[in-house]
Amino acid sequence: MAESTGSATQAPVGLGVLFVAFAKMSLAGFGGVLVWARRAIVEQHRWMTAEEFNETFALCHFLPGPNIVNLSVVFGARIRGIPGAVAAFAGLLGPPVLIVTILAILYGRYGDLESLRRTLAGVSCVAVGLLFAVIARMMLPILKKREPLSLLMMLAVFVAVGLMRWPLPTVLLVSIPVSILLTIMMRRWSRV
Repeated sequence: MAESTGSATQAPVGLGVLFVAFAKMSLAGFGGVLVWARRAIVEQHRWMTAEEFNETFALCHFLPGPNIVNLSVVFGARIRGIPGAVAAFAGLLGPPVLIVTILAILYGRYGDLESLRRTLAGVSCVAVGLLFAVIARMMLPILKKREPLSLLMMLAVFVAVGLMRWPLPTVLLVSIPVSILLTIMMRRWSRV
């Protein structure tokens, strides 16, 4: 499905629709919900553009707790206020908590089976593939703009965290002010 390019239209979204949408995301997203959240929010429902999703998800990285849970609360609150935040949060966490509790009971009883261990190893490979796919899709809006400083900043953070293994909080404490400063400078230069 094509990416949204314009600003997403904000039609009133019912709390039940919000709950069901996030429940579907969580049930489809074993091993990671980000892929399904982006697909549902940006492509299927068109509640946000790709750029808005990236900005909101970036904000959620700086909040305490799991990023996707933060995304559900921030997105739900943006769409329907506090009731929307609760509906999205409950939809995201309710079904998986129930399923994982049942699976934990079963794993406690049958976890020593070799066939189960091999199956779980295969599932982890699929999860990594999905993560790479969503990263590629989230990078598209940045790559389409072809702003050298944005691309350089993205590469610098990747090298610092991914290759050099510097602590994420340290990299964020440096990269956030630098990226804000670069954005301000780029906007000023574009006006001149």
